[in-house]
Order: sequence, then C-alpha cells, then structure tokens
Amino acid sequence: MKTEKEKMIAGEFYEAGHADLRKERLKAKKLLHRLNVTEYAVTKKARQIIAELIPNTGNNFYIEPPFLCDYGFNIECGDNVYFNVNCVILDCAPVKIGSNVMLAPNVQIYTATHPLDAETRKILHSAEAVTIGDDCWIGGNSVICPGVTIGEGSVIGAGSVVTKDIPKNSLAVGNPAKVIRKLNQE
Repeated sequence: MKTEKEKMIAGEFYEAGHADLRKERLKAKKLLHRLNVTEYAVTKKARQIIAELIPNTGNNFYIEPPFLCDYGFNIECGDNVYFNVNCVILDCAPVKIGSNVMLAPNVQIYTATHPLDAETRKILHSAEAVTIGDDCWIGGNSVICPGVTIGEGSVIGAGSVVTKDIPKNSLAVGNPAKVIRKLNQE
C-alpha cells in the first residue's frame, strides 16, 4: 500500500493533511524561514540550507530570496539555474527544471490541483508534474499551471499564464499563453 507521500508524487489522490506530509511541509517552512529571513543567498550557511531544502540541483543553482515552496525535495534543477525574488513553487508533484534556466521575479509554478467534485475536494488533493526544458527563460509574474511542459529553448513572456504545453524554441505570451512565434535556435 502506498504512503500519502508516494501517492502525492505519483499524481494520485492523496490526503494533504496526513501527519507525514504536514511534517515534511514544516521542515521545508523552517528551512525557508532561515533562507529568507536569517541568511542571504550567497553565504555558506544559505547554500547549505538550499542544498538541504532542494537536494536535486546541478552546479551554479541560485535563489534570490524570498522564495517559497511546499516541500523542496520535489524540485530538480540542472546546471546554471536562477530563481529571482518572490518565486513560488508548489511542488506536490515533481518539478523538473533543465539547465540554463532563468525564472524572473514573481514566477509561480503550481503542481497542486484539486478534484472538481466539492465533496471529494474536502478530503483529497492531487498534483501534476511540471517540466521546464533546458535554456528557457520564464518572464516575471508568469504562472505555470499543473501538468505543463515547456520545451527547451522557449521563452515565456512576462505576465503569462501557461495552461498547456509549449513546444521547444517558442515564444509564448498571454493569458492563456499562446505561441506567437518560433525562435531561431542556431
């Protein structure tokens, strides 16, 4: 039988209020408090906090505080990844971010979603993984919705709400985000 954490990560219905998940979120909140309030991102202590909070990162991973997430362990980043100020990642399901990716200020990535049926929603939650390919730039105040994949080399314009997959090497803007042109990648 799967644990609630295993169900959550697998994208199945799970009980978010389960004691084990509450404990995991509390651990993340304590680390985030230390990162966002008592340490600055360039200090050795801050780097240790980031490594404990988000252990699956490549080289040159940088967070400009403040930063918020649910768990941290569900975030995976390649090399040369930058999160600017006020980024929020609701990482109930895996969030995979490639190498050479920049998130501008106030980017929000949501994996958390909920059943549409009100009675079920009172008890159970669900989540869908998000993937951002290599060499992407996500503009300020953009929202990436659950289940979305953004192809490598793509740019998401500021203020966009990405509700559907974006093909590689595309410029997408708007609410909902739409591809307005292919990018020349040589």
